[in-house]
Amino acid sequence: MTLSPPPASRTGLLCGLAAYGLWGLIPLYFKSVAGIAPLEVLAHRGLWSFVMLLLLSGWLGRWSDVGRVLRHPRLLAMLSVTSLLIAVNWLTFIYAVVSRQLLQSSLGYFANPLVSVLLGVIFLRERLRPYQVASIALAATGVLVLAAMVGQVPWISLTLAFSFAFYGLLRKVMPVDGMVSLTVETGLMAPFSLAYLGWLAAGDQFTGNTLPALGLLMLSGPVTTIPLLFFGAAARRLRLSTLGILQYVTPTGQFLLAVLAFGESFSMPQLLSFACIWTALAIYSAGAYRRRHVG
Repeated sequence: MTLSPPPASRTGLLCGLAAYGLWGLIPLYFKSVAGIAPLEVLAHRGLWSFVMLLLLSGWLGRWSDVGRVLRHPRLLAMLSVTSLLIAVNWLTFIYAVVSRQLLQSSLGYFANPLVSVLLGVIFLRERLRPYQVASIALAATGVLVLAAMVGQVPWISLTLAFSFAFYGLLRKVMPVDGMVSLTVETGLMAPFSLAYLGWLAAGDQFTGNTLPALGLLMLSGPVTTIPLLFFGAAARRLRLSTLGILQYVTPTGQFLLAVLAFGESFSMPQLLSFACIWTALAIYSAGAYRRRHVG
Protein backbone atom coordinates (compact mmCIF):
# COMPACT_ATOMS: atom_id res chain seq x y z
CA MET A 1 0.00 0.00 0.00
CA THR A 2 1.35 3.44 -0.94
CA LEU A 3 0.39 6.81 0.46
CA SER A 4 1.45 8.73 -2.66
CA PRO A 5 -1.22 9.56 -5.23
CA PRO A 6 -1.18 7.80 -8.58
CA PRO A 7 0.79 9.61 -11.33
CA ALA A 8 -2.36 10.76 -13.15
CA SER A 9 -3.75 12.36 -9.97
CA ARG A 10 -0.40 13.95 -9.15
CA THR A 11 -0.16 15.38 -12.67
CA GLY A 12 -3.75 16.57 -12.48
CA LEU A 13 -3.14 18.27 -9.14
CA LEU A 14 -0.05 20.06 -10.48
CA CYS A 15 -1.93 21.15 -13.60
CA GLY A 16 -4.86 22.36 -11.48
CA LEU A 17 -2.57 24.35 -9.18
CA ALA A 18 -0.83 25.82 -12.24
CA ALA A 19 -4.13 26.87 -13.82
CA TYR A 20 -5.70 28.43 -10.74
CA GLY A 21 -2.37 29.84 -9.57
CA LEU A 22 -1.80 31.60 -12.90
CA TRP A 23 -5.36 32.95 -12.83
CA GLY A 24 -4.64 34.26 -9.33
CA LEU A 25 -1.54 36.07 -10.62
CA ILE A 26 -3.12 37.38 -13.83
CA PRO A 27 -3.78 40.83 -12.26
CA LEU A 28 0.00 41.39 -12.48
CA TYR A 29 -0.29 41.25 -16.27
CA PHE A 30 -3.26 43.61 -16.43
CA LYS A 31 -1.51 45.96 -14.02
CA SER A 32 1.32 46.18 -16.58
CA VAL A 33 -1.15 47.51 -19.19
CA ALA A 34 -3.04 49.74 -16.75
CA GLY A 35 -2.18 52.82 -18.78
CA ILE A 36 -4.16 51.48 -21.75
CA ALA A 37 -7.95 51.93 -21.98
CA PRO A 38 -9.79 48.80 -20.67
CA LEU A 39 -11.90 48.44 -23.83
CA GLU A 40 -8.76 48.54 -25.96
CA VAL A 41 -7.16 45.86 -23.77
CA LEU A 42 -10.31 43.73 -24.13
CA ALA A 43 -10.21 44.06 -27.93
CA HIS A 44 -6.60 42.89 -28.02
CA ARG A 45 -7.31 40.07 -25.58
CA GLY A 46 -10.17 38.75 -27.71
CA LEU A 47 -8.18 39.06 -30.93
CA TRP A 48 -4.86 37.53 -29.80
CA SER A 49 -6.60 34.79 -27.80
CA PHE A 50 -8.46 33.81 -30.97
CA VAL A 51 -5.23 33.77 -32.99
CA MET A 52 -3.49 31.52 -30.46
CA LEU A 53 -6.50 29.22 -30.02
CA LEU A 54 -6.88 28.91 -33.78
CA LEU A 55 -3.23 27.88 -34.10
CA LEU A 56 -3.57 25.42 -31.21
CA SER A 57 -6.74 23.95 -32.72
CA GLY A 58 -4.89 23.37 -35.97
CA TRP A 59 -1.90 21.83 -34.19
CA LEU A 60 -4.16 19.48 -32.22
CA GLY A 61 -6.32 18.63 -35.24
CA ARG A 62 -9.44 20.29 -33.85
CA TRP A 63 -10.41 22.50 -36.79
CA SER A 64 -13.01 19.96 -37.91
CA ASP A 65 -14.64 20.18 -34.44
CA VAL A 66 -14.72 23.96 -34.71
CA GLY A 67 -16.27 23.66 -38.17
CA ARG A 68 -19.01 21.33 -36.89
CA VAL A 69 -19.98 23.86 -34.22
CA LEU A 70 -20.10 26.68 -36.79
CA ARG A 71 -22.54 24.61 -38.88
CA HIS A 72 -24.86 24.04 -35.91
CA PRO A 73 -27.18 27.11 -35.60
CA ARG A 74 -28.41 26.37 -32.06
CA LEU A 75 -24.90 25.82 -30.67
CA LEU A 76 -23.65 28.90 -32.49
CA ALA A 77 -26.46 30.99 -30.98
CA MET A 78 -25.65 29.72 -27.47
CA LEU A 79 -21.94 30.38 -27.98
CA SER A 80 -22.79 33.91 -29.10
CA VAL A 81 -24.40 34.45 -25.68
CA THR A 82 -21.45 32.89 -23.83
CA SER A 83 -19.08 35.02 -25.92
CA LEU A 84 -20.92 38.13 -24.72
CA LEU A 85 -20.87 36.93 -21.11
CA ILE A 86 -17.13 36.20 -21.15
CA ALA A 87 -16.46 39.57 -22.80
CA VAL A 88 -18.41 41.32 -20.02
CA ASN A 89 -16.51 39.29 -17.43
CA TRP A 90 -13.12 40.10 -18.96
CA LEU A 91 -13.87 43.81 -19.33
CA THR A 92 -15.13 44.09 -15.74
CA PHE A 93 -12.05 42.28 -14.43
CA ILE A 94 -9.68 44.50 -16.44
CA TYR A 95 -11.49 47.58 -15.13
CA ALA A 96 -11.26 46.25 -11.54
CA VAL A 97 -7.48 45.88 -11.83
CA VAL A 98 -6.74 49.23 -13.49
CA SER A 99 -9.10 51.13 -11.15
CA ARG A 100 -7.51 49.56 -8.03
CA GLN A 101 -10.61 47.57 -7.06
CA LEU A 102 -9.11 44.09 -7.16
CA LEU A 103 -10.61 43.29 -3.74
CA GLN A 104 -14.07 43.57 -5.31
CA SER A 105 -12.92 41.17 -8.04
CA SER A 106 -11.67 38.72 -5.44
CA LEU A 107 -14.99 38.91 -3.58
CA GLY A 108 -16.86 38.20 -6.82
CA TYR A 109 -14.85 35.09 -7.59
CA PHE A 110 -15.18 33.83 -4.01
CA ALA A 111 -18.97 34.21 -4.36
CA ASN A 112 -19.14 32.66 -7.84
CA PRO A 113 -19.51 28.98 -6.75
CA LEU A 114 -22.46 29.88 -4.53
CA VAL A 115 -24.12 31.89 -7.33
CA SER A 116 -23.65 28.85 -9.59
CA VAL A 117 -25.47 26.69 -7.04
CA LEU A 118 -28.33 29.22 -6.96
CA LEU A 119 -28.60 29.24 -10.78
CA GLY A 120 -28.68 25.44 -10.74
CA VAL A 121 -31.76 25.61 -8.54
CA ILE A 122 -33.49 28.23 -10.67
CA PHE A 123 -32.73 26.89 -14.14
CA LEU A 124 -31.84 23.21 -13.72
CA ARG A 125 -34.34 22.47 -10.91
CA GLU A 126 -31.59 21.16 -8.66
CA ARG A 127 -32.62 20.76 -5.03
CA LEU A 128 -30.76 22.58 -2.28
CA ARG A 129 -29.63 20.83 0.87
CA PRO A 130 -29.80 22.72 4.19
CA TYR A 131 -26.06 23.52 4.22
CA GLN A 132 -26.35 24.96 0.70
CA VAL A 133 -29.27 27.18 1.73
CA ALA A 134 -27.25 28.41 4.72
CA SER A 135 -24.21 29.10 2.50
CA ILE A 136 -26.16 31.12 -0.07
CA ALA A 137 -27.99 33.09 2.64
CA LEU A 138 -24.72 33.92 4.38
CA ALA A 139 -23.08 34.98 1.12
CA ALA A 140 -26.07 37.21 0.31
CA THR A 141 -25.75 38.71 3.79
CA GLY A 142 -22.11 39.53 3.07
CA VAL A 143 -23.02 41.40 -0.10
CA LEU A 144 -25.85 43.29 1.66
CA VAL A 145 -23.56 44.23 4.56
CA LEU A 146 -21.00 45.66 2.13
CA ALA A 147 -23.66 47.56 0.18
CA ALA A 148 -25.23 48.97 3.36
CA MET A 149 -21.99 50.03 5.05
CA VAL A 150 -20.29 51.45 1.96
CA GLY A 151 -23.47 53.02 0.61
CA GLN A 152 -23.28 51.50 -2.87
CA VAL A 153 -23.87 48.15 -4.53
CA PRO A 154 -20.61 46.20 -5.12
CA TRP A 155 -21.34 46.01 -8.85
CA ILE A 156 -17.91 44.70 -9.84
CA SER A 157 -18.26 41.69 -7.51
CA LEU A 158 -21.83 40.99 -8.64
CA THR A 159 -21.04 41.38 -12.34
CA LEU A 160 -18.07 39.02 -12.14
CA ALA A 161 -19.93 36.44 -10.04
CA PHE A 162 -23.11 36.39 -12.13
CA SER A 163 -21.53 36.70 -15.59
CA PHE A 164 -19.20 33.76 -14.92
CA ALA A 165 -21.96 31.73 -13.23
CA PHE A 166 -24.28 32.20 -16.23
CA TYR A 167 -21.34 31.38 -18.51
CA GLY A 168 -20.77 28.14 -16.60
CA LEU A 169 -24.48 27.32 -16.66
CA LEU A 170 -24.66 27.60 -20.45
CA ARG A 171 -21.39 25.73 -20.91
CA LYS A 172 -22.78 22.92 -18.75
CA VAL A 173 -25.70 22.29 -21.10
CA MET A 174 -23.67 22.54 -24.33
CA PRO A 175 -22.04 19.41 -25.83
CA VAL A 176 -18.85 21.27 -26.75
CA ASP A 177 -15.50 20.94 -24.98
CA GLY A 178 -13.68 23.90 -23.49
CA MET A 179 -11.03 24.52 -26.11
CA VAL A 180 -13.40 24.33 -29.07
CA SER A 181 -15.99 26.53 -27.36
CA LEU A 182 -13.41 29.18 -26.43
CA THR A 183 -12.03 29.15 -29.98
CA VAL A 184 -15.53 29.85 -31.33
CA GLU A 185 -16.27 32.41 -28.61
CA THR A 186 -13.10 34.40 -29.26
CA GLY A 187 -13.72 33.97 -32.99
CA LEU A 188 -17.08 35.66 -32.53
CA MET A 189 -15.34 38.46 -30.62
CA ALA A 190 -12.60 38.87 -33.24
CA PRO A 191 -14.57 40.87 -35.88
CA PHE A 192 -15.75 43.34 -33.22
CA SER A 193 -12.20 43.54 -31.83
CA LEU A 194 -10.79 44.24 -35.29
CA ALA A 195 -13.50 46.81 -36.05
CA TYR A 196 -12.89 48.65 -32.77
CA LEU A 197 -9.10 48.60 -33.17
CA GLY A 198 -9.51 49.78 -36.77
CA TRP A 199 -11.71 52.65 -35.58
CA LEU A 200 -9.08 53.62 -33.00
CA ALA A 201 -6.36 53.48 -35.66
CA ALA A 202 -8.38 55.61 -38.10
CA GLY A 203 -8.84 58.29 -35.46
CA ASP A 204 -5.29 57.96 -34.08
CA GLN A 205 -6.84 57.22 -30.69
CA PHE A 206 -4.69 54.30 -29.52
CA THR A 207 -3.63 54.56 -25.89
CA GLY A 208 -1.28 51.62 -26.38
CA ASN A 209 0.50 53.01 -29.44
CA THR A 210 4.14 52.15 -28.65
CA LEU A 211 5.97 49.00 -29.69
CA PRO A 212 6.48 47.80 -26.06
CA ALA A 213 2.77 48.37 -25.34
CA LEU A 214 1.77 46.43 -28.47
CA GLY A 215 4.05 43.58 -27.42
CA LEU A 216 2.41 43.48 -23.99
CA LEU A 217 -1.05 43.50 -25.56
CA MET A 218 -0.15 40.62 -27.87
CA LEU A 219 0.87 38.65 -24.76
CA SER A 220 -2.79 38.68 -23.72
CA GLY A 221 -3.24 35.68 -26.04
CA PRO A 222 -0.91 33.29 -24.19
CA VAL A 223 -1.83 34.86 -20.83
CA THR A 224 -5.43 33.81 -21.53
CA THR A 225 -4.90 30.42 -23.14
CA ILE A 226 -2.02 28.85 -21.15
CA PRO A 227 -4.01 28.59 -17.88
CA LEU A 228 -6.92 27.12 -19.87
CA LEU A 229 -4.66 24.38 -21.24
CA PHE A 230 -3.52 23.52 -17.71
CA PHE A 231 -7.15 23.55 -16.57
CA GLY A 232 -8.17 21.20 -19.39
CA ALA A 233 -5.43 18.75 -18.38
CA ALA A 234 -6.50 18.95 -14.72
CA ALA A 235 -10.20 18.51 -15.48
CA ARG A 236 -9.50 15.22 -17.27
CA ARG A 237 -7.55 13.81 -14.31
CA LEU A 238 -9.20 15.14 -11.14
CA ARG A 239 -12.54 14.74 -9.42
CA LEU A 240 -14.93 17.66 -9.78
CA SER A 241 -14.88 18.09 -5.99
CA THR A 242 -11.08 18.50 -6.06
CA LEU A 243 -11.36 21.10 -8.80
CA GLY A 244 -14.02 22.85 -6.72
CA ILE A 245 -11.61 23.25 -3.80
CA LEU A 246 -8.70 24.29 -6.03
CA GLN A 247 -10.73 27.11 -7.59
CA TYR A 248 -10.41 29.11 -4.37
CA VAL A 249 -6.67 29.48 -5.12
CA THR A 250 -7.56 32.13 -7.75
CA PRO A 251 -9.52 34.65 -5.62
CA THR A 252 -7.11 34.02 -2.72
CA GLY A 253 -4.21 35.03 -4.96
CA GLN A 254 -6.12 38.10 -6.14
CA PHE A 255 -6.95 39.03 -2.54
CA LEU A 256 -3.30 38.79 -1.45
CA LEU A 257 -2.12 40.79 -4.48
CA ALA A 258 -4.70 43.50 -3.81
CA VAL A 259 -3.69 43.96 -0.17
CA LEU A 260 0.04 43.12 -0.18
CA ALA A 261 1.22 44.14 -3.66
CA PHE A 262 -1.21 46.80 -4.89
CA GLY A 263 -1.77 48.47 -1.52
CA GLU A 264 -5.58 48.51 -1.64
CA SER A 265 -7.16 49.42 1.67
CA PHE A 266 -9.04 46.63 3.45
CA SER A 267 -11.85 48.39 5.28
CA MET A 268 -14.14 47.12 8.02
CA PRO A 269 -17.14 46.73 5.64
CA GLN A 270 -14.97 44.63 3.31
CA LEU A 271 -13.69 42.57 6.25
CA LEU A 272 -17.26 41.80 7.37
CA SER A 273 -18.33 40.98 3.82
CA PHE A 274 -15.35 38.70 3.20
CA ALA A 275 -15.93 37.04 6.58
CA CYS A 276 -19.49 36.17 5.54
CA ILE A 277 -18.34 34.82 2.15
CA TRP A 278 -15.45 32.81 3.63
CA THR A 279 -17.74 31.31 6.29
CA ALA A 280 -20.31 30.49 3.61
CA LEU A 281 -17.65 28.73 1.54
CA ALA A 282 -16.41 26.81 4.59
CA ILE A 283 -19.97 25.59 5.32
CA TYR A 284 -20.53 24.70 1.67
CA SER A 285 -17.21 22.83 1.30
CA ALA A 286 -17.59 20.96 4.59
CA GLY A 287 -21.16 19.95 3.71
CA ALA A 288 -20.15 18.77 0.23
CA TYR A 289 -17.21 16.79 1.65
CA ARG A 290 -19.34 15.15 4.34
CA ARG A 291 -22.04 14.24 1.83
CA ARG A 292 -19.50 12.63 -0.48
CA HIS A 293 -17.57 10.69 2.17
CA VAL A 294 -20.22 9.95 4.79
CA GLY A 295 -23.19 9.44 2.53
